[in-house]
Amino acid sequence: MEIFFRLIKTRRELEVWARNQGAGPFELLHCYPLAATSGSLGPKRRAGDYQVPEGFYEIDRFNPKSNYHLSLGLNYPNAADRALGEPEPGGDIFIHGGEVTVGCLPITDAGIEEVYLLAITARAAGQAVIPVHIFPFAITESELAKHPASPHQAFWRGLMPGYAYFEKHHEPAPPAQLAAAGH
Repeated sequence: MEIFFRLIKTRRELEVWARNQGAGPFELLHCYPLAATSGSLGPKRRAGDYQVPEGFYEIDRFNPKSNYHLSLGLNYPNAADRALGEPEPGGDIFIHGGEVTVGCLPITDAGIEEVYLLAITARAAGQAVIPVHIFPFAITESELAKHPASPHQAFWRGLMPGYAYFEKHHEPAPPAQLAAAGH
């Protein structure tokens, strides 16, 4: 089994996509409502800004002894965050249990138990990289047009190829394509 996580902030839910190892496109397995949110639309750029990051990440830590029941760590800040953010971009962004956040993705204790088990199972089955894509909203021209004055327009347009690729293929864009998009 392979899994892929996607969050579209305006939908306020973590999408869990799955497929048999290397077999065809990912299919939506389940959506977990966020138990709390913080920040606003836009990327995380500094420590303490309460923002949920936006961009292309991977699960890099499994924490069975989390203060929030269980947690899966994201590789925030990634190279794009370090290049675009302030000198101290922050860190320790997790998908976790509980119902509070200052920039993480809480999906309740029951939710994280299921998601954590899926991630452990995927890793044990040989999935070395578990991607996590986070978007402010569906990155389409019509949605971007709703935010014409946003200082994040260029950044969001940089996310568009990765968003569009998944929408078309139900497969995360190859890492080289995401890197070419500046992320």
